Amino acid sequence: MSNNAPKASTMTGKVWLVGAGPGDPDLLTLRAARLVMQARLIVHDGLVDPAILALARADARLISVAKQRSRHTMQQAEINALLVREALAGRDVIRLKGGDPFIFGRGGEEAEACRAAGVPVEVVPGVSAAIGGAAAALMPLTHRRTASVVSFVAGQCKGLSEQNWAGLAGQGRTLVIYMGLATSEAITEKLIADGLSPAMPVAVIENATRPAMRVLRAPLAGLADLVTRHKVKSPALIVIGEVTAEPNIDELRALALEVTQ
Repeated sequence: MSNNAPKASTMTGKVWLVGAGPGDPDLLTLRAARLVMQARLIVHDGLVDPAILALARADARLISVAKQRSRHTMQQAEINALLVREALAGRDVIRLKGGDPFIFGRGGEEAEACRAAGVPVEVVPGVSAAIGGAAAALMPLTHRRTASVVSFVAGQCKGLSEQNWAGLAGQGRTLVIYMGLATSEAITEKLIADGLSPAMPVAVIENATRPAMRVLRAPLAGLADLVTRHKVKSPALIVIGEVTAEPNIDELRALALEVTQ
């Protein structure tokens, strides 16, 4: 067993904040898989694929802290307290989180709680939903011809209208919005009010990297209607920018011809 692997302890345990990736179990990192297979205690999100949880040893204790909009198994403060309590009792804890722990995963809050209590904590990064979902959709978030900047924002923030998104989307830029389905109409109004063209291409990626993944496209002005008409459900990402447009096959063929000449 490596020095980084969970171990039985008679002293203060350790907390690993582990990214489980965007959904597809094959995107779990080798280090994350090793920690899951060796863990005796796993505190996991609801979006972690069952196939990943199935890697756990038979005697592992699994605790779900699944969160859905307006309905949480545990509040964040309770999750923080659970991690600290278990570690102070001498148990090592794998905190398994969808995507990457530090990209809208509240990993920062959990790390702060552990450090404040004197609990050792380590982060194992994961493939984020934005990176994994865009890759699965063959949608480059940056592209030499169309986008040299990419921004990630949370769409469910309170006071959405007061958020300063000016300059985050537009020509040469890609904007990825997490947790924005319920506020898609407000997001559309805000971006247009901030100067973005209503015709800017938009894509919604539902169930990124999973077998049921869907990629839906529309102009920005039609985003809310797209979400409603296709009954899009979480988890889903909203990607705004020229990189989301359907590729022009004639242009691709012309580029390929230039390369071969």
